[in-house]
Amino acid sequence: MSVLPAISIAVIAYFGYHAIWGERGMLALSDIRAHLDVQKAALVQAQAARARLQHRIALVRSGDPDVIEEYARSQLMIGGPGQVAVPRTAH
Repeated sequence: MSVLPAISIAVIAYFGYHAIWGERGMLALSDIRAHLDVQKAALVQAQAARARLQHRIALVRSGDPDVIEEYARSQLMIGGPGQVAVPRTAH
């Protein structure tokens, strides 16, 4: 008769251990939340970069001569007579 309580205690201990210290337990929850916060920040940065690119694409498609000239100069590194093209990092 003492086998059933021993097996029950072993099963409860097994699941209890994994509920607290397991890969998806309570202690891992803080690590998962920290990782989620980092990923959310990366998503916000990617969305901001995408919005900037979509705005620039819209300007190019609308035929804005300033943007087209800026892009042409940055890609071709040429200028008019008496002008010197100096490469610089994107802003």
